[in-house]
Amino acid sequence: MNSWLTLCSIEDILPGSGLCALVDDRQIALFRPHDQQQVFALSNIDPFAQASVLSRGIIGEHQGELWVASPLKKQHFRLQDGLCMEDESRSIASYQVRVDQGKVQINTAQLAAQ
Repeated sequence: MNSWLTLCSIEDILPGSGLCALVDDRQIALFRPHDQQQVFALSNIDPFAQASVLSRGIIGEHQGELWVASPLKKQHFRLQDGLCMEDESRSIASYQVRVDQGKVQINTAQLAAQ
């Protein structure tokens, strides 16, 4: 059964940017690529640099997919699922999120399973 935890307001995430939320000792990078209420959630840990920086990355589009580039070593992670463009073995966790009545929520059942 899905259980949802509110992390922030959609207005807390500026369009075209990300922010970091701490959920049960996990750093979750939340990204809002456009003005719409679409949000993506990935691990905030850059697996190449072992640093908590992905929420500060640059969002871009490549071949119709949305990606975030790490601000340190510039590897790209697909917002939809955390796939690493340069090295699939370094892909990161993605999390199910939704926007409900202006609040960004994460699926806690998925967090518990990981």
